[in-house]
Amino acid sequence: MNASSKTIGEIVADDYRTSTVFEKYGIDFCCGGKVVLSAVCKEKGIDFATISKEIEDVKNKQVERDQNYASWELPFLIDYIVNVHHGYLKDNTGQIKAHIKKIAAVHGERHSELSEISAIFDKIAHDLSIHLKEEEEELFPALKRAEMSNKKDSAIPPEDLGLISHSLENLAQDHEKIGEAVHRINHLTSGYKIPDDACNTFTLTYRELEEFEDDLHKHVHLENNILFVEAAKLV
Repeated sequence: MNASSKTIGEIVADDYRTSTVFEKYGIDFCCGGKVVLSAVCKEKGIDFATISKEIEDVKNKQVERDQNYASWELPFLIDYIVNVHHGYLKDNTGQIKAHIKKIAAVHGERHSELSEISAIFDKIAHDLSIHLKEEEEELFPALKRAEMSNKKDSAIPPEDLGLISHSLENLAQDHEKIGEAVHRINHLTSGYKIPDDACNTFTLTYRELEEFEDDLHKHVHLENNILFVEAAKLV
């Protein structure tokens, strides 16, 4: 498969380091990862030869072993997602939510966008809590059981097959909705541009939101473009 016919998600799944190229050009590689590279270039007016060379330059560098996510077995990838990305969300979402409310209360009159940002992030936090619970208590255990059944050359229980199939569709839809909400916050903050009158908490909050989006991109990529793709092969 040549680069022109590969989707963004497939390219990044093959080598996560290429995500830096897509970020540079403002190309969504997680929720929008199913789009073919050549089509994205045409839509955004990006020279295909130029971006292809940049992608190849990145791929030609030596790959660190711990970055080759596509080579990991499902149980190991699942544990990594839970420990790193779920852990990040559980540790930081509540604090970010509180900081947004604080700056909205103090700076809301001069920055009316803060009220909408606060409401959007509240919804993101609520939806993510349900989303993580479904993954950790339902999908991920079912995937580990299915992987174990495969290794033993035994049939995957029908109830697990049904659970996996339903969860993959449901959780992918969640990713789309949450991704759209985060993109809206990015737009409202003009790419997390810190206003001239920002206090320390305002500055910190925008930096937290930017970090939140960066982590979410990687998190959703690992699930949509690697974990869910492999999981779908089980059913």
